[in-house]
Amino acid sequence: MTNQYYVYILTNRTRRLYVGVTNDLLRRIYEHKQKLIPGFTSTYNLTRLAYYETTTDVHSAISREKQVKSWRRAKKMALVETINPDWRDLSAEWYDTP
Repeated sequence: MTNQYYVYILTNRTRRLYVGVTNDLLRRIYEHKQKLIPGFTSTYNLTRLAYYETTTDVHSAISREKQVKSWRRAKKMALVETINPDWRDLSAEWYDTP
């Protein structure tokens, strides 16, 4: 079985941005949504998945995360808009809601 790695961008209603990397996107986004890990994303309520990409190479994923993190805000926003021009929460239907 091939491993998958994800580089992702989270946002909130004011479009603050966070770039991360994980090998389990479903779990990691759940952790962000539930604020299970203290830090930047929980402080700024970054719970909306705006963008993600996949790779099977962990080194490529880490390298890509560092690359995207180094970009200016405008370039990150343009990247999101290549696949998500309406800034929808791409994970909105992944979890059961009470």
